[in-house]
Amino acid sequence: MFKVKKMVLALSLLLAFFINATAQSQSKEDACFRPGELWMDNTDTHVNAHGGGILVANGRYYWFGEHKSDTTSSAMVGVMCYSSSDLYNWKNEGIALSVVDDKNSDITRGCVLERPKVVYNKKTKKYVLWFHLELKGRGYNAARVGVAVSERVTGPYKFLRSYRPNPGIYPYNMSEEQKKMTLDIKDYRKSWTPEWYKAVADGLFVKRDLQSGQMSRDMTIYVDDDEKAYHIYASEDNLTLQIAELTDDYQGHTGKYIRVAPAGHNEAPAIFKKDGVYWMITSGCTGWDPNAARMFSSRSIWGPWTQHPNPCIGKDADKTFFSQSTYILPVQEKKDAFIFMADRWTPRHPSNARYIWLPIQFKDGIPFLKWMDKWDLTVFD
Repeated sequence: MFKVKKMVLALSLLLAFFINATAQSQSKEDACFRPGELWMDNTDTHVNAHGGGILVANGRYYWFGEHKSDTTSSAMVGVMCYSSSDLYNWKNEGIALSVVDDKNSDITRGCVLERPKVVYNKKTKKYVLWFHLELKGRGYNAARVGVAVSERVTGPYKFLRSYRPNPGIYPYNMSEEQKKMTLDIKDYRKSWTPEWYKAVADGLFVKRDLQSGQMSRDMTIYVDDDEKAYHIYASEDNLTLQIAELTDDYQGHTGKYIRVAPAGHNEAPAIFKKDGVYWMITSGCTGWDPNAARMFSSRSIWGPWTQHPNPCIGKDADKTFFSQSTYILPVQEKKDAFIFMADRWTPRHPSNARYIWLPIQFKDGIPFLKWMDKWDLTVFD
């Protein structure tokens, strides 16, 4: 009997050691990024937070993104929220902003609600959620920005309104000569000609949309070191990026904005700042299909902005590794550590879209991106 007890004890200790070793191995395996693979949350479900951004609050990371359904890219649920302490493992915090069944609401179920970004306003002590909004049944013609607020980081967020930014106001960096030009869209029925490109660069679409407000599609929100916040978005039929200053409460626009790369055809802006230089990575406009990333820099948010070559290098660099930028995340407690966040879209099965997170590296002070099958935060050490 004594020998049997000893054998049982030995087997129990061996089993405990095996379970513990397996758990440690699994934990170690989870402490890494695997771009392009399924990313499971705490419920063993693929994270559903596409086109998103991340906010740091209460010592945790909060990831907000579009909830994608299996068969449509229209918003059937709303904006999701996930939280993490290590960036590897994510807890589903539920729906931060829900679409509604009121057909008269701008965010009625079936609208297009994309690229949500949340920022915290220290003065009002409120969390402010911005997103690109297209009204249901109107395709991509509305080109609006939407805003919602909450006193809790995870929500629920209260929808305030949607609109086109800065109606009746010319861009800060548009010349007086350009403002005085007579440019009528009816005179440029043939697109993509040299004359048409020049007219766009001179403000053809700015003038067309002057009274209604400027078009706002793919977007991000950036809060600078001085707590000033900026709305950066694809405008003018996605031909020109615009950067617009937000009000002190982050819930509206001040009326000051500029144009970046007029007629350059950029979307999907993502921005960060290092050593006093603003860096912005964008995408070309090829629908759901990937293309080569673009990169711009400036020593002032108000420009001038200088374009650089594609920051991606190596295999599939010309397709941004089959993804499109959405946000650039500064890693907490690590100096000059930034993560490039992108989405690998799958329009035939939207919920299956994958996330491409890569470390931003630098050579001679210039950012670049290189593919990694697997990596972790020690790369920044």
